Amino acid sequence: METIYIEKPSELKRNIALLEKSLGISINLKGKLATISGLGLEEYEAHIILEAISFGFSVKKSLLLLNPEFQFKRIKIKDFTRKKNLREVKSRIIGTKGKTLRTIENISNSYLILNEKNNEIGLITHADSVEETTTAIQNLIRGTKQSNVYHFLEKQNKAKKQGFDINKK
Repeated sequence: METIYIEKPSELKRNIALLEKSLGISINLKGKLATISGLGLEEYEAHIILEAISFGFSVKKSLLLLNPEFQFKRIKIKDFTRKKNLREVKSRIIGTKGKTLRTIENISNSYLILNEKNNEIGLITHADSVEETTTAIQNLIRGTKQSNVYHFLEKQNKAKKQGFDINKK
């Protein structure tokens, strides 16, 4: 039995039956506290999925984490910049009308959310792309130009495709 604090429980309330069925666990929600009860592995998976939901991801995107090839990761902005004014850094990450965030999502085939309250970026992505996407976001936080970050991700994707093609021959 484990208890998790859910920042916005409305998403969880709407989908509690789906989550219980998909995860094979029982969820008891009291205010902003969700108590999970089930078997060890199911409880562990539920903890990760509920953590992603609490971060701000939709239930549908969070359920991708049931697949062992997907991972959820948090990146703290303060760990990669010395700037005191984080608004500027967050603005660079979001970009004009969210363009930078969407472009990184599209190139890396990931889902990203910027949690402005906690100054963190949440990431749900394929396990093969976790390191590249994390590095790209860290570089963006440190001040690298957006175009250089996009180029880095595209280069990584191209290298992966070429590596897979070589192995097939």
